[in-house]
Amino acid sequence: MATIDLTEATFDQTVADADIVLVDFWAPWCGPCRMFGPVYETSSQSHPDVVHAKVDTEAEQGLSVKMQITSIPTLAAYREGVLVYRKAGAVPASALEQLVAAVKALDMDEVRAKQAAE
Repeated sequence: MATIDLTEATFDQTVADADIVLVDFWAPWCGPCRMFGPVYETSSQSHPDVVHAKVDTEAEQGLSVKMQITSIPTLAAYREGVLVYRKAGAVPASALEQLVAAVKALDMDEVRAKQAAE
């Protein structure tokens, strides 16, 4: 599955509808973002069961503010609509593979219980 572009209008519904969504917050002028792009695209081809989405922070400034993106690239992972990972910085291919595996392996009942306790 190829990556999809998200906008402020499509973000919430996409995260709610898919089991796992990875979101790459990036900008065209960002060198590390451009280097991470092919790694992210390869992951999207390797994991068709995971939605790989991109948010252009220049075009979607309102969404970037809403999501409190202060550094790019920033990678976020959602599982069953819950934000389970967020970190700024380009991620090497091996680390991205580990992240996808970890998100797939999460016990979401445990995650929700932990969030409820906080």
